[in-house]
Amino acid sequence: MSATAPARVALRLPAWRARLLLLVLLAWFAALAGRAFYLQRLHDDFLQQKGESRYSRVIELSATRGMIVDRNKEPLAISTPVESVAASPADIQITPEQTARLAQLLATSAGEVQRKLADTRREFVYLKRQLPPEQAASVVQLGIKGVFLQREYRRYYPAGDVMAHVIGFTDINDRGQEALELAFDDTLAGRPGSRRVIKDRLGHIIEDVESIQRPENGATLALALDTRLQYLSSRELRKAVAEHRASAGGIVVLDATSGEILAMANLPSYNPNNRGHFDPRRTRNRTATDLFEPGSTLKPFTAAAALEAGAVRPESMIQTAPGQMTIGKRTIHDAHPQGMLTVAEVIQKSSNVGAAKLALALPAETLWKLFSGVGFGAPPESGFPGEVSGRLRAHKSWRPIEQATMSYGHGISVSLLQLARAYTIFATDGTLQPVTLIKRTAPPQPTRVVSAETARAVRAMLELAVQPGGTAPRAQVAGYRVAGKTGTARKIEGKGYAANKYVSAFVGFAPVSAPRLVIAVMIDEPTAGQYYGGAVAAPVFSRVAAEALRLLGVAPDAPITQVQLPSPAVPEIREEV
Repeated sequence: MSATAPARVALRLPAWRARLLLLVLLAWFAALAGRAFYLQRLHDDFLQQKGESRYSRVIELSATRGMIVDRNKEPLAISTPVESVAASPADIQITPEQTARLAQLLATSAGEVQRKLADTRREFVYLKRQLPPEQAASVVQLGIKGVFLQREYRRYYPAGDVMAHVIGFTDINDRGQEALELAFDDTLAGRPGSRRVIKDRLGHIIEDVESIQRPENGATLALALDTRLQYLSSRELRKAVAEHRASAGGIVVLDATSGEILAMANLPSYNPNNRGHFDPRRTRNRTATDLFEPGSTLKPFTAAAALEAGAVRPESMIQTAPGQMTIGKRTIHDAHPQGMLTVAEVIQKSSNVGAAKLALALPAETLWKLFSGVGFGAPPESGFPGEVSGRLRAHKSWRPIEQATMSYGHGISVSLLQLARAYTIFATDGTLQPVTLIKRTAPPQPTRVVSAETARAVRAMLELAVQPGGTAPRAQVAGYRVAGKTGTARKIEGKGYAANKYVSAFVGFAPVSAPRLVIAVMIDEPTAGQYYGGAVAAPVFSRVAAEALRLLGVAPDAPITQVQLPSPAVPEIREEV
């Protein structure tokens, strides 16, 4: 070999090493193929979920809350579409100038907007809810990426404060908070639906994929209330509360034949369309949730118990002189000492002594059964949430003085709704009507409490009470015979009765020949000088009954000239307990 020839080196790999490398490569490709098969065929839901999470969303479809309407289908609560401003903090693109402008449109601070957008892990946050359309449109015009509108519904109440205590209101999430909105929330709310959509990175919906569940709108709730009578009752109640400078008042109008509540008004009231702070004292439906001692409005039930037991007849004589009666250490007084009175005159003149003697002539259990039978001591089950049962103690614990005072409405507490319902026994020949705020679709099933003869006898006494010589001549209605009873009771204060605080009440029905309406009126703490039920509450009954009977087309049953007010020279018959 020549010294100048280059060296030639030959390198040969062993055959087994080439085969090993080939096997490793084949194994690697087999593992990748197996993994791909596993993920795409056997476990594809994981990858599908991860992929869809980038663009697919399931959004809730709001259900429209059902309407509330009166008996004539007049709307009392409706849901109107509104726009809420929302954002996706994870996708937001906003400048300081846009932040300031957005805050201005939303009537908030820039710092508050920045705080809500700070958590970039969140995909959804409300910036402002339930805006007027023009304000929402101004937000859209800013063109901020990641800020969008969300359709919602807001409750609107056409009758405002007139129906507030009965209808109630909803919160910002459209859930019932008070009154019938709360009691029938499940019925009214319906069920939201859902749909799957594709969104871009800015949160905008670019395609509907599928409907998962259709929303079920809430059902319409038809009430027994008559908007016309509600406005009428509210107007006259407002006049009386203002005239007598009272702290509160309430009125209930019942259909005597069906037990349907045609009107239920309270003062003070509130505007349910104003979602600001609600004063609990104004949101309370006093006619169903507040208790008071009914005073002399309970005397007709004492008379009914005595008549039903056969202890007396309407013409039976009772000595009420000298206008007072001592039982143990307590003395019962009459506002106007009378002397000998018939049972009918005891009701007409509203004698406390006469009522006490009627009660004490009966076993305590007999009187208790009558009071319990007309619904005192039990909730009236009208459908209103929070209605009270009142206070009626067991007869076994009654002392003689308690039995006597209970005969004229002291030592027992009722709601105005309970009192109105109890008077249906005198309007329907002795049967107690079940009351309801919901429009009836079938006739009611009343409960007999006293005989028709007893009910008619007391009805005649109550008609005497509104005539001259009775305590409520101002309850008369031109063209209609009416009947009813006044009540004037001192308010409980501490452990006793207040010296100058009264509850003035009147409960009556009309027309007497075929009773259609039962109306109960309560004025709390009148301070303008007058406080007797005949002067304060009875005129409200008269005005409401006169117009309501004509609105309902009830035929007159008396001459228009039959109203006879007492002569100013004759002292007014008053009662006070």
